[in-house]
Amino acid sequence: MTFKKITAEEAASYVKNDDNVGFSGFTPAGCPKIIPEAIAKRAEEEHKNGNPFRIGIFTGASTGDHIDGALARANAIKFRTPYQSNKDLRTLLNADGTAYFDMHLSELAQCLRYGFLGKVDVAIIEAADITDDGEIVPTEGVGIAPTICRLADKIIVELNHFHPKETRGMHDIYEPADPPLRREIPIYTPSDRIGQPFIKVDPKKIIGIVETNNEADGSKFSPLDDVTLAIGKNVSDFLVNEIKAGRIPASFLPVQSGVGNVANAVLGAMGANKEIPAFNIYTEVIQDAVIKLMKEGRVRFASGCSLSVSLEVLKDIYADLGFFKSKILLRPEEISNNPEVARRLGLITINTALEADIFGNINSTHVLGTKMMNGLGGSGDFTRSAYLSIFTTPSTAKDGKISAFVPMVSHLDHSEHSVKIIITEHGVADLRGKSPRQRAQAIINNCVDPGYRSLLNEYLNMGIKGHTPQNLNCCFAFHQEFAKSGDMHNVDWKNCL
Repeated sequence: MTFKKITAEEAASYVKNDDNVGFSGFTPAGCPKIIPEAIAKRAEEEHKNGNPFRIGIFTGASTGDHIDGALARANAIKFRTPYQSNKDLRTLLNADGTAYFDMHLSELAQCLRYGFLGKVDVAIIEAADITDDGEIVPTEGVGIAPTICRLADKIIVELNHFHPKETRGMHDIYEPADPPLRREIPIYTPSDRIGQPFIKVDPKKIIGIVETNNEADGSKFSPLDDVTLAIGKNVSDFLVNEIKAGRIPASFLPVQSGVGNVANAVLGAMGANKEIPAFNIYTEVIQDAVIKLMKEGRVRFASGCSLSVSLEVLKDIYADLGFFKSKILLRPEEISNNPEVARRLGLITINTALEADIFGNINSTHVLGTKMMNGLGGSGDFTRSAYLSIFTTPSTAKDGKISAFVPMVSHLDHSEHSVKIIITEHGVADLRGKSPRQRAQAIINNCVDPGYRSLLNEYLNMGIKGHTPQNLNCCFAFHQEFAKSGDMHNVDWKNCL
């Protein structure tokens, strides 16, 4: 059938107040751009006329400013899940201006199918191509697109001609059956293809196509500094030692790495260390460092949910699709982040901590326990199921006034039971097989900034006798001191005893 071509404003008119809308993409990669901005303008107009207009938003992960930023500024968000990283949305949700549900990314698609989160009224999908019989080729990010397309009453396609049709074949679209019919996900190596190279939908549900030619939102990462480079080297050296000790196979294992500068530094250091064999990636976000290493022959294959790369790197990929289509697969996040697959493949997982305590618990999300930064993302999907789970973090923040290591985390995302290794610019804490006190000593001696070691050793020594030597009168003294004076160095344990 021939689909109706509509404007972004016409597309926005199909979205009603109180609708739940699902958007394609994962990070800004693969997210629609002009339709959500038109929805935001419509919300502003409705509000000026005294009418309510807010929508629920389901996405793969964070989005670009076209979705989260525009809709937050228009006060058009009824609720938001599962992850965000936009400054304006963060401000809104931390002011309790909208509801936000932070959740494991691998669970969202199935939670929608189970009916736990309400219905999906409209799915808005960025596509590189669409056929008359309803085959949608996503762009550089997939997210939850297959599920929201199947569940939504209406589908609107933002056909972005910036992305070449020839990307068809780079995607592997697969939805598992739901219980009691679920079977194993048949991925045994990162390069296994198990689905289709497109999202198949009922053509009758597509109510219109909005044609665009908008560049992707990919931005360059900040230059690596001495701290991130040191973290990368420490990770690389640790993995080499694990190979030499026989605890990692000599052929190595697939790697999952989070997003950001530290992750890029870690991957770069691993690629530069020729004692680590060329390796495969099984992850959620494929970043610039992966593409560079792929060109150098250091990464053999990368499976992920999105090409979260800079615009320059994305153009390089599109200019040499013959090479990259044989080395990259983009999957729905339900598959890229699936704990079953992570456990089967034996992933080495490397994620970033916002805060850790001296016993190995990790806070990935909340500043001082209350202010949401971004969200849990996929870190939990991978950490618990990893062959070897690693968390990295700079040891301090705010020019040293914040210690990344505290007596007790102000918010818990990953417990000590799932965290095997912590690495900072100062060194490596191997927590495997250690008691709480032994873990604390390893973290303080190897990972904590020297300016905070004596304080944390004092805390450990004054802990209440028991299996975990915490002191409930003083366990949040670092956070309280920062709120009071702006510098955790100023902690005086006498004030809480």
